[in-house]
Amino acid sequence: MMKERIMIVDDEEDMLEGLKRMLHYEMPEVNVYTFSNPLGALQFVKEKPVDVALIDIRMPEMDGLELLEHLRKIDPWLTIIMITAYGTIEIAVEAIKRGAYDFVTKPFEKDALLRTLKKGRERNSLIRENMNLRQRVNEKSAFQNFVGQSLQMKKLYESIQTIALTDYTVLIRGESGTGKELAARAIHSLSKRRNRPLVIVNCPAIPEHLLESELFGHKKGAFTGANSDHVGLFEEAHKSTILLDEIGDIPVTVQTKLLRVLQDQEFKPLGARTTIKVDVRIMASTNQNLEQKIRNGSFREDLFYRLNVLTLKTPSLREIREDIPLIVNHFARKTCNELEISYKRFSIEALKILMNREWPGNVRELENFVKRTVMFCPDDVIRPEDIAAMDDNADTSIFNMMKQESEGIIEPYKKAKDRVVNRFTFKYVSELLEKTGGNVTKAAELSGLGRTSLQKIMRRLGIKSEHYREGVR
Repeated sequence: MMKERIMIVDDEEDMLEGLKRMLHYEMPEVNVYTFSNPLGALQFVKEKPVDVALIDIRMPEMDGLELLEHLRKIDPWLTIIMITAYGTIEIAVEAIKRGAYDFVTKPFEKDALLRTLKKGRERNSLIRENMNLRQRVNEKSAFQNFVGQSLQMKKLYESIQTIALTDYTVLIRGESGTGKELAARAIHSLSKRRNRPLVIVNCPAIPEHLLESELFGHKKGAFTGANSDHVGLFEEAHKSTILLDEIGDIPVTVQTKLLRVLQDQEFKPLGARTTIKVDVRIMASTNQNLEQKIRNGSFREDLFYRLNVLTLKTPSLREIREDIPLIVNHFARKTCNELEISYKRFSIEALKILMNREWPGNVRELENFVKRTVMFCPDDVIRPEDIAAMDDNADTSIFNMMKQESEGIIEPYKKAKDRVVNRFTFKYVSELLEKTGGNVTKAAELSGLGRTSLQKIMRRLGIKSEHYREGVR
């Protein structure tokens, strides 16, 4: 690992040597570079990254404030600590206003100097780590969680990229389980607001009498139980984006207040006398027919038109059947990784069955089905008979046709028996652990098995107790 670099710039050579010796002794884990010439220090920073710079304010060729400005142009995140005499504290304060992290006074108090340098190094470490994380996140595609190469999916990717360039309100429409929230996250991550977190409001999950308070906040004493001020989600989303998930479920009373936010970017918390101005991009999603809700009076028409500035539609699996094999194998790989078992794949015949099956819950339903099948199938290849055993609704006509056209090869008795027994055992142990919240000891007692015997069965079938503990599954 590369050592940290501390750079000291001062026109007093004796002091430079003294500081260098002290830091070599007190901080052997860092490299110390000294410069009596500010121009040499500038050239050094242009060529090599520096973690902390300790700079004297009073220098003949170039004063510390000027050097500070030049250094910040080269590296805006460089941690700079100024050296000043007692009589020039005002200048040090000015340096901090211009971007210096801190200052120390001379003659130095050794412990105070070391503390300041330690804090400067910690600050630098946090900033660099944050920058590296952001860089890695930005390098990853906003579509990393999307699977599909059909024409419909390619159009969806293009629409998301186009919408992300704007700041307009977006209404995301699509059936349940088609990835509406995923689309909203992609839009936000590609937008100019991506440096602030996306705020997601699951509208149906919040009781009607609490929804207004959650969205817009309240003041202490606004209602019974309001013992303190509460910041609403719209205020939290200032300078960012808010997603109103399943907006078709919000009551008309809240719709009226929401309309004002869309029109004027302002709202009044419950119990407040003044309004709060915000800068928020609003996205909303729904799987409902809002036009029908307008006709029956449960959704405001003016709110609908305010929300429907830009529309994005997420396709159902019926519309992208050719993508089902890609999606299935993606979920199979993901499930195997989660269970820490060897990779299982679906045969071509099994994939054909899944492509012909109806998926009213769309991708969410398909993912759950793949998870169950991967868990219960004892073999590395998932075949049509595994699909038929797991799902009575699956279209097994392809499987039956293949059986009729086959040469009558019958699966060996032992293999057929093992398949049935393993499936029963897997289901039994899974339900047992589900009931006991992953408590193996309790599961063993309920089943009449010894703890060691149950653990052997779990290891053989790749079942892990932690997947059944509360908050994990």
